[in-house]
Amino acid sequence: MRHRPRRAPLAACAALLVLPAALTACGTSADPNAKEITVYSADGLRGEKGDGFYDQVFKDFEKKTGIKVNYVESGSGAAVQRLARERSHTQADVVVTLPPFIQQADGKGLLATYRPKGSEQVAAGDKDPAGRWTSVVNNYFCFIHNSEELPKPPKTWQDLLDPKLKGKLQYSTPGVAGDGTAVLVKALHDFGSTDAAMTYFAELQTNNVGPSSSTGQLAPRTDKGELLVANGDVQMNYANTKSLPHQGIFFPAAKPGAKPSTFALPYAAGLVKNAPHTANAKKFLDHLLSEPVQRQVSAIGGGFAARQDVKATDAHAKELSALMKGVDIFEPDWKDIDKNLPGYLDAWRKATGG
Repeated sequence: MRHRPRRAPLAACAALLVLPAALTACGTSADPNAKEITVYSADGLRGEKGDGFYDQVFKDFEKKTGIKVNYVESGSGAAVQRLARERSHTQADVVVTLPPFIQQADGKGLLATYRPKGSEQVAAGDKDPAGRWTSVVNNYFCFIHNSEELPKPPKTWQDLLDPKLKGKLQYSTPGVAGDGTAVLVKALHDFGSTDAAMTYFAELQTNNVGPSSSTGQLAPRTDKGELLVANGDVQMNYANTKSLPHQGIFFPAAKPGAKPSTFALPYAAGLVKNAPHTANAKKFLDHLLSEPVQRQVSAIGGGFAARQDVKATDAHAKELSALMKGVDIFEPDWKDIDKNLPGYLDAWRKATGG
């Protein structure tokens, strides 16, 4: 297992996490020939102790190409917001974020067309038909529970309303955190309508601790018993089970008697439009989808390879396969979510007072 990356909200220059070169003035070199790139990424793939998926990928990429990677970590929504703010003076070369925020970046005209080598092996549903983004690490939405104080996880949404969870349940904020937005997506699917989902969220507020801009902050709190239930994603929570052993992964069913269910929540990468170092960025995207790196997705990152022709057989891959056994996987209508997300978020804020 690998140590879980710290999930911190994106702030100003002080919040930049740099691997391995320093960023100056919160930006990158204006020289298009500089041997560097800047990656804006959702949190979850970097190791706190330098032993995560990104850590290995960046190290190998620099050794192979001589190109240094400047890394900026944030929530999915925050990454796209920053790209939009910097449109007139683009700083990033590559963005890696969760749906529906990769679709949002595309809709805002922030991505350029590029089909990395190996993307032909990625399933059609996991990449943009126009070639503006492609999944690089597959992943799934989940919840976690404290396995010592709450050894039997809740089975359904209704179980999360149990009074014993008052002040012991928290989910990250939809619209800010990718995993938090996933909570909203799952509820919309399971309850069948916006009104029904919002009625539920209003009821859940009795137990909910409050907003959280970072899903990763919830895993340590759950492990300690400060929380009994929180949201997460399989890659993140599986990868940190060695350092946070008192968390268990579960998938709530829509209603009693139904099978547990989830949906794919992949890390998707795109070339930023007007990137300062376009040629370097293309090399990096090719590297991410190369077969050796895709084999590291499970072995090091605790996730699922995006390439269909990569059949991982390492111990982690086998454990991940067992974890997903018996869980129904549905496919959200990401076009609808991308189009109507502002309305869904407004309804959620009204229901919860957020």
